[in-house]
Amino acid sequence: MRTAGAEGVPRNVRSLYLHVPFCSHKCHYCDFYSLVDTQDRQEAFVERLIRELHGLSPFAQDGPLRTVFVGGGTPSLLRVDLWDRLLGTLRDRFDLTEIAQGRGEFTVECNPESVTPRLLEVLRAGGVDRISMGAQSFHAAHLKTLDRLHNPATVGRAIQMSRDAGFERLSVDLIFGVPEQTIDEWRNDLDSALELGTEHLSCYNLTYEQGTAMTARLNRGEFAPADEDVEVDMYELTVDHLAAAGLRRYEISNYSKPGREAQHNLAYWRQEQWLAAGPSASGHVGGWRWKNVARLDDYLRASPDGFPDVADCEAPEPARAMRERMWTGLRLWEGLDVASTLDCVRSFDASAVERLRAAAGKARDAGLLDELNGRWVLNKRGMLVADSIVVDFMSALDG
Repeated sequence: MRTAGAEGVPRNVRSLYLHVPFCSHKCHYCDFYSLVDTQDRQEAFVERLIRELHGLSPFAQDGPLRTVFVGGGTPSLLRVDLWDRLLGTLRDRFDLTEIAQGRGEFTVECNPESVTPRLLEVLRAGGVDRISMGAQSFHAAHLKTLDRLHNPATVGRAIQMSRDAGFERLSVDLIFGVPEQTIDEWRNDLDSALELGTEHLSCYNLTYEQGTAMTARLNRGEFAPADEDVEVDMYELTVDHLAAAGLRRYEISNYSKPGREAQHNLAYWRQEQWLAAGPSASGHVGGWRWKNVARLDDYLRASPDGFPDVADCEAPEPARAMRERMWTGLRLWEGLDVASTLDCVRSFDASAVERLRAAAGKARDAGLLDELNGRWVLNKRGMLVADSIVVDFMSALDG
């Protein structure tokens, strides 16, 4: 990203991700970069983040940002005065008019126990219009298993505070497949979220990521994972139960009322361009992908141009881009446009076109994929085995 100002560099990027790494503690299942907040480096972090935003802003100078997403970590732990400075920088350096006029989206992730009326007031005044609340469960025993700090009642209070502050767009995160969780408990979690007037739900199957405390506890035999058949039942219940409540599944783990889909995440899944700032943040511009260094100390290291060191960088490569498009596109309810997908494949490997058609035919014959209005779309059964279908599609590119 140190080529800002060079000829041919995109200047019309419409999405921006910011990573705030601070957490009150490290949840046992989480593998995102975070560190326990001791308040001593928040100011240095925000100063560094502001410098990076100054460096990134030329990439968005030809048009307004459509989406901004602040994730973590726990962004709601950031001091209110620092939020005020950060939001002021965003308004000064980026065109946020499309978001202000309701045609875009500015999301901040929050944990229920760290939400305050003052924080929400500052966020709303600063242009944030959407809150994503990390509830995970409404059962105290499962929150304890997940090592979450809040209690179930805190979620409702945080949601009401958000509404009182003027937030109309609210999303809630939930996790199913927690050890010893029952189908009835999961149904109750869904109902509890719906009773809060939630218009968007992200429902994730608990996964055991390498290097997390949750996986270490599993390997030590402290608990047994949920039965796979029970997890399938929970997933199918989620699809049907939320559909009956008016929330359509538009991605394998995401459900919303019409028009309330997460626009920023759709930009990821549709392989659009986005800028990224903060430690471990990953961006995608002009076919280039990069990831900032993760350690906060490394991120804070001074650089003349405002950019941090990069831990990973990938140059544009058509076959890799198509694999990524398949991986995310098939997880979406809208699926993949057949004609444009085949045209793209043909441009770098004409021999792969028929193999890809064969992979689609195999999934269609198995009753897992439909071809609707010129698009390959995974149906309800197909979504259950989406990963294996995606592997078949990507293998078609390898010959």
